[in-house]
Amino acid sequence: MASTETHTNCLRCGRKLTSPRSIAAGYGPTCGRHIRRATVDLSEYKPHQIASARDLIEDAAIIPLRGHVFTTISTDGTETYLTHPTNCTCPAGRQAVRCYHQLAARLLLAA
Repeated sequence: MASTETHTNCLRCGRKLTSPRSIAAGYGPTCGRHIRRATVDLSEYKPHQIASARDLIEDAAIIPLRGHVFTTISTDGTETYLTHPTNCTCPAGRQAVRCYHQLAARLLLAA
């Protein structure tokens, strides 16, 4: 009999996720705790950018690609961007403005 169990991997460490809560979050409990406790200099960002970066991580809309590069999904889900802690291909990032995608990448890398 074939197994119909759906599984995904943690977006931070790559380990297999088995609990429904972890699968929904995209992170295991330990990685989630590390991300929540990560300290990054937030002085360069506005409060709404900080909230958006945390939402991006909670929604598992930022996915490690390779090295320090991530794929991020736009707020409305229609576009994807390549994001690095210092650069992003989103409209704000192309204008050399710090965006919340970059902050989310910084938070994940600090964890």
